[in-house]
Amino acid sequence: MAPSDVAIIGTGLHPFGRYPGKSALEMGEDAVIEALADAGVEWSAIQALYAGSMEVKNPEAIVGLLGLTGVPGRAVFTGCATGATSLAMAAHSIRLGDADIAIAIGLDKHPRGAFSDHPSVSGLPGWYGEAGLFLTTHFFGMKINRYMHDFGITPITLARAAAKAFRNGAANPRAWRRTPMTAEQILESQYLNYPLTQYMYCSPDEGAAAVVLARADLASKYTDKPIYLRASTLFSRREGAFELLSPSLPLETAPSPTVFASQAAYEQAGIGPEDVDVAQLQDTDAGSEIIHLAENGFCKDGEQETLLAEGATEIGGKLPVNTDGGLLANGEPVGASGLRQIHELVTQLRGRAGDRQVAGSPRVGYAHLYGAPGTAAVTILST
Repeated sequence: MAPSDVAIIGTGLHPFGRYPGKSALEMGEDAVIEALADAGVEWSAIQALYAGSMEVKNPEAIVGLLGLTGVPGRAVFTGCATGATSLAMAAHSIRLGDADIAIAIGLDKHPRGAFSDHPSVSGLPGWYGEAGLFLTTHFFGMKINRYMHDFGITPITLARAAAKAFRNGAANPRAWRRTPMTAEQILESQYLNYPLTQYMYCSPDEGAAAVVLARADLASKYTDKPIYLRASTLFSRREGAFELLSPSLPLETAPSPTVFASQAAYEQAGIGPEDVDVAQLQDTDAGSEIIHLAENGFCKDGEQETLLAEGATEIGGKLPVNTDGGLLANGEPVGASGLRQIHELVTQLRGRAGDRQVAGSPRVGYAHLYGAPGTAAVTILST
C-alpha cells in the first residue's frame, strides 16, 4: 500500500427505523459524533466533508449542528449508490492532498410508502403511487421473475435469502426488524408483485451513518485497527429500455453496470471474488440479492439455488452476505444506506460484531450498491 493511500479510522451509525420528532440532520449529527469518538478525533480535525441525502437537499448543512469550523462541505447524491460516492469523494480529497482527515456522511428521513411516491426520484405524478402503481415493486418483481425463468431459480431460494436477512437482523441490536421468520412464513405472506411476497421487500425508513477517513500513513496515530480502502468504483448503465430506475434486465449486449463496477474493483484491489471473506450486497428485495451474487462474480447465474440451500451465504457459510440483516432488516434511508454497509464491514473486519461475527478473522470486505438511474458502486476494504 502506498503511504498516500486511505484508511478508515472510525464509523458511526444512527440505527435505521422510525424516529418521530427527530430530523435527518439530527440523526446525522449523532452518527458523526459516534464516528469521531470511534476514530479518536475532534470535529475540528475534519478537513473535508461529503454528505449525501435524498430528502435533505443540502445535507452539508449538518455543520450547523456539529460546529462552524469552516470545513468545506459538499452534497452528494447518486441514488442508492450515494453512500459509496460520498466515501469515494472523501477518499479522493485525501489522495489529492486536500485533507489528511475527511468524513463521509449519509442521512435520510423517508415517509412511508414505496419510492414511486417520490416525484423527485421517479418523475411520476403523485396519483401513480396513490393508485397502487408502485414503480419500484413492479420493476423488481418483473426483473426477478424473468431471471428465475431464465436460470432455474425457485421461490424457496428467494424466501431463504429473506429468512437469512431476518435471522441476521435478530442478532443485530441496531437493526430495525429483529423478528426472525422462516422461509415458509415468508413464502406464505401475501404477494406484492409476483413472485415477491410482502417480506421479500425492504422499506424506506430513517437513519444516518458516518465514516472518518485518514491518510493511511497517519492511521496508526488514531486506531490500532485501521481498515484500508482498496477499491472504489462507480458505473452507470450503457443501455436500458426495460425500466426507468435501475440496471436493465440481463442482456448479452449490455450487462448491468454492477458487472463493470465489480470487475474494475477487483482489478483495483488486486484480488478476485474468491478472496472476499464477507460481503454486503444491495438487497432492495430478496431477488436483487440473488441476482447480485452472480453479477458481482461470486457465482454463475443459476448457482444461487444450490448456494442458498447449502447455507453458503449464512454467517457461518463460505461467503457471509448481509451479516447485519441488509436492507430487508434495516430498511433503506437512501443517503445513509451505503455507509451502513461500510459500518458493518468495518465492524466485521475489526472482530467486533458479537453474535453475528464471521469466524476466522475476516480480512477482506466487499460492498455493492445500485440505484437510480442504473448506477452501480463497489467498495472493497481490507485489514
